[in-house]
Amino acid sequence: MTVRKNKAHRDGGGAQALDPSQNEIAILAETFRLLGDPSRLKIILSCVKGPTSVGDIAESLSLSQSLVSHHLRLLRGARLVKGVRNAKQIFYEIADHHVSQVLLDMANHVAEEHAED
Repeated sequence: MTVRKNKAHRDGGGAQALDPSQNEIAILAETFRLLGDPSRLKIILSCVKGPTSVGDIAESLSLSQSLVSHHLRLLRGARLVKGVRNAKQIFYEIADHHVSQVLLDMANHVAEEHAED
């Protein structure tokens, strides 16, 4: 994905301008669609805290292990989480700082108080 910095951004203000390809737009839309499912969002937020097993995620969210595994497979396929094997167990964590930063930014955005327009 191409990121252009406009003059306002170079001077310290403004936002970065994106120039994604059609394929990148489709991937981005699919990523947001995946995060739009409340169970998947809860699962990925569980992984922000650090490496967590499927069983621990399932127990903390009151979901079945098979459902959590299914959602984790989709999240792993989208490169949002990664699995790290420790003996016979796999522990899941956020794939990289970009993913955790997007989640943190959106959580902060939702938590902000906005004046009525």
